[in-house]
Amino acid sequence: MVILTPELLLRAYANGVFPMAENARSTDLMWFDPPHRGILPLNGFHVPRRLRKTVRHFPFDVRVDTAFRQVMAGCAGGGPQRPETWINAEITDAYCQLHAAGHAHSVECWQEGQLVGGLYGVSIGGAFFGESMFSRATDASKVALVHLVARLTAGGFRLLDTQFITEHLAQFGAMEIPRHRYRAQLSQATRIEADFYCLDDERALVSDFLQSLTQIS
Repeated sequence: MVILTPELLLRAYANGVFPMAENARSTDLMWFDPPHRGILPLNGFHVPRRLRKTVRHFPFDVRVDTAFRQVMAGCAGGGPQRPETWINAEITDAYCQLHAAGHAHSVECWQEGQLVGGLYGVSIGGAFFGESMFSRATDASKVALVHLVARLTAGGFRLLDTQFITEHLAQFGAMEIPRHRYRAQLSQATRIEADFYCLDDERALVSDFLQSLTQIS
């Protein structure tokens, strides 16, 4: 039986492989290295017009790395569109250890003191591997994603891996690339230095990012 450790996870991600359980109750892990990989190009990120207006009004208190395990629990909880999730107890514990080591992060949306949405992922060098997101309030996960991309862009990241493509991610410009192209981008991204904590002022960070998108579009 393979024990899921932070060291094993980092080696796997650096080689383009990631684990999933069949469901939250399963004790078995499966490892994936799909022939086509989903990525969200940081220089081609698209924020729909309605969402831009929402983000500019800052409907949530967005925080980083203050409730990592809670975000994982939110993602593992499923929902109407996703009754079964792949996050089991072993994955939760291992990624929380990875978070404690500084290689996993959460972006959280809070409202009236309650966690209402967010996402989490793994970082190695200039690569960020998005794992999962959840939402208990309208647009919470989308706002978290915009804040994540703003942070990655400002921090010098080169790759945002989404693993697979969903309709939800496609509206932001997510695309699939073949395995060999993904591995080439991965190799380059993991070798550079990037700063996930590039700025302390979350609102200024996101406002500047949205302004830059306006100038491009």
